Amino acid sequence: MIRTQLEHNNRAESVPGAAQMSRHAAIGQEAEILTDIYQQDTNIAIWQRELSAPIEHAVRQLLITKPEFATELILTPQDARARVAESIDTPHSAELCADVAELVDMFCCLFALKRVGMRLHVLAGAMCPKFHDDRVPCRLVTTYQGVATEWLPHERVERTKLGRGSLGQTDSQSGLYQSPADIQQLRHGDVALLKGLLWQGNENAGLVHRSPTTPGTDKRLLFTLDFIN
Repeated sequence: MIRTQLEHNNRAESVPGAAQMSRHAAIGQEAEILTDIYQQDTNIAIWQRELSAPIEHAVRQLLITKPEFATELILTPQDARARVAESIDTPHSAELCADVAELVDMFCCLFALKRVGMRLHVLAGAMCPKFHDDRVPCRLVTTYQGVATEWLPHERVERTKLGRGSLGQTDSQSGLYQSPADIQQLRHGDVALLKGLLWQGNENAGLVHRSPTTPGTDKRLLFTLDFIN
């Protein structure tokens, strides 16, 4: 496992309740790194992985046969594989469905959930083009194809510039971050847990992230898991 401590920046102290607050990223090449999301000072855990050739093939076939595919399902570990296969309904999708089912099982096990909300969407553009944090406890994100999610280290964010605080300016104009070098990016295939504002004790420290710009006519296949009531 690798734990990366990100450089501290006092700009976050301008947000009420964020004084002296520090958050880090936990990054590793084994799935066990995801358990680090339970650490109070961790607001993103990243399992860096390479997709297998059969999964890559299944993803390519899905984008070819269903270039506008989008599905949202409520899944349990027991029914995930069959229901995702039924929704995708393309040849050669077995490995992709198995991977999705494994991630559903891991997410439910990690957070003691009986079911989760899943989204699997082909995207031609940025779904959420501006940096933001989410009013969720935690979200799992992975990009099966294309450019992956961008995020900012907590200590590099001027949180007063989020949302309406940007006064209509772009992220690069508003002062939300100082330099393009502050922007971090997942790789396609990586599995990330993004801690949100509703995680107990994480108010004003939700992971700030955005959808990347998709170059040209390229498409992304984005997968997310969320807590549901």
